[in-house]
Amino acid sequence: HVQLVESGGGSVQVGGSLNISCAAPGYILSTSCMGWFRQAPGQEREAVAVIGSDGPSVENPVRGRFTISRDGSAKTMYLQMNNLKPEDSAMYYCAVVKNPTRVRAAGIGSADFGYWGQGTQVTVS
Repeated sequence: HVQLVESGGGSVQVGGSLNISCAAPGYILSTSCMGWFRQAPGQEREAVAVIGSDGPSVENPVRGRFTISRDGSAKTMYLQMNNLKPEDSAMYYCAVVKNPTRVRAAGIGSADFGYWGQGTQVTVS
């Protein structure tokens, strides 16, 4: 059972910023692809950003406002969110790929992610 722990969510005004983080267990390979997803009430879960050995990949709705990164150990992942909009309000989840050989962000899909955190709520108003 993989335990991913998100933190840093909260309430912020429109145009504000938040930085959320995700701590992965020590046995998660530092090369495994990780990602951020979000789900608003009544909507399907959507990808926000993914990071792999080939760098970050950020989805269009948040590109230029959100930045995904990992620390030196690659066991902690971050999502810096700037210029937040009401439509960014959602539960944000971090995830790690099921197959540790999936190290590149390019071509990866949500079905590749098998380990999920409990989520951290982001509310923008």
